[in-house]
Amino acid sequence: MALPLAKPQPRCENTGAFAPTHRWQAPRVLHLWHLTSLDAPTVAVVWTLAFAWTAGVRLDAWVPLLVACGTWTAYVGDRLLDAHHAIQSGNLGALRERHYFHWRRRHVLIPTACATAAIATVLIARCMPVAVRSRDSVLAAAALMYFSGVHTAVRLPDWLRRLASKELLVGLLFTAGCAAPALSRLHSAHGPFFACLALFAALAWMNCVAIESWESTTDQTAVFRRTVVLGIVGIAASGALAFTDMRASALACSGAASALLLALLDRKRARISPLTLRALADVVLLAPLVLVILGARQP
Repeated sequence: MALPLAKPQPRCENTGAFAPTHRWQAPRVLHLWHLTSLDAPTVAVVWTLAFAWTAGVRLDAWVPLLVACGTWTAYVGDRLLDAHHAIQSGNLGALRERHYFHWRRRHVLIPTACATAAIATVLIARCMPVAVRSRDSVLAAAALMYFSGVHTAVRLPDWLRRLASKELLVGLLFTAGCAAPALSRLHSAHGPFFACLALFAALAWMNCVAIESWESTTDQTAVFRRTVVLGIVGIAASGALAFTDMRASALACSGAASALLLALLDRKRARISPLTLRALADVVLLAPLVLVILGARQP
């Protein structure tokens, strides 16, 4: 069974009704950034560098490349598997424009994803220290278990599914992948760093929850409240950390800004097209980019 060749009619993914044509559309380049799955690796690299800057460690050039290749490969694989599963089950209504985009271009994306996976493998084998490789294998095993539970007949243990939602698991895995390079280079406990780590984990989780809410008929009132609360917590954490660690304070402030921008998107979602809204959900996570740029200019 093949996906329909015609582009699906624009729908309001948070209500199920057809979207009015006057909704704001972002420039095409932003849509392509999302449709080609470049949004996730961009966010991952920015937060990886931001975590390293906060911890005061330098990352070799191969580290951001590894993060980008690994993240892009995982997201392309996830979207292709989602499309394949929908085709097999006949549940095309669960697909979004990004899934159609990936499936129609699978003959290009699959070889490209294999190439980026090969690059990531070579970087791990040739550049990553053995001790770090052993620790990161735990993260790889967790990611593999998640993929197995989502895309195969193998299911996650009942206790794990009761303990954590899919959105929480994705947020935790994404955060762990971004923080791993800095964590592996820390020589001692760093309380402010772990405070920022917890804040980003909550932010990544809320990002997934917001997207799931916008693209389904689930309760959407909780998204605004939770993201506003997270933003307030981030501001409070930034103020408290300002007395002990200015870098951690700045990163917490960036996280708070991302959370409040996510809340603003949720409040204005009826005026934004679904595709633009989905792309902007990742744009707002790029707030630490300012810190990364400033950090790169420091000697």
